[in-house]
Amino acid sequence: MNNKILIAPSILTASFSNLERTIKELEDSGSDYLHLDIMDGVFVPQITFGAKVVSDIKKISRIPLDAHLMIVNPEKHIDDFAKAGCDIISVHFEGNIHIHRLIYQIKAHNIKAGIVLNPHTRVDVIEPIIDDIDYLLLMSVNPGFGGQKFIESSVKKIEEAKKLIGNRDIILAVDGGVNLNTCNRVVEAGANFLVAGSAIVDSNDKKDTISKLKGNK
Repeated sequence: MNNKILIAPSILTASFSNLERTIKELEDSGSDYLHLDIMDGVFVPQITFGAKVVSDIKKISRIPLDAHLMIVNPEKHIDDFAKAGCDIISVHFEGNIHIHRLIYQIKAHNIKAGIVLNPHTRVDVIEPIIDDIDYLLLMSVNPGFGGQKFIESSVKKIEEAKKLIGNRDIILAVDGGVNLNTCNRVVEAGANFLVAGSAIVDSNDKKDTISKLKGNK
């Protein structure tokens, strides 16, 4: 397992009027991925954007795209997001009955397939599919809004997920309230992929913030 800490800024809180400039700043500051929060207003309260915007982002991004689908019936849209240029697509365990089918649908596009767990969902529910996924995203806030406070019980959950993953080559990601005050505990618990929104996007020195999130002093 690679111990390198990867950083994926979420563009959820960015101004879309200057999105290209923001993406370039994030790339130049050392981001490893761009995290795309795809919301439909049904699975979560907000609506963000669809595959067309992802395709436009792909044209200007030099780094990989990590799409988190917070939508109902993701099977109807996975192919479109894959064709738009996503490098990772993750779907929620909650609300989806045929999880294996979704994972195989994503992997059919030769991209990484992930599962997302909400704060209240036990880690062990993914045990039957642990050998089929490339990416596990633990929500440390309830999904749907940026800028929420980190849920402290998430640290124990990360430790449990790390133990379940063992030596498997699976990215262990955390999303929600990740900032300079919480990142050390998250990484020490076993996460190697940090999704951060406002902590990076609103930072006056994005390069320094990303460097510190990666563990550099």
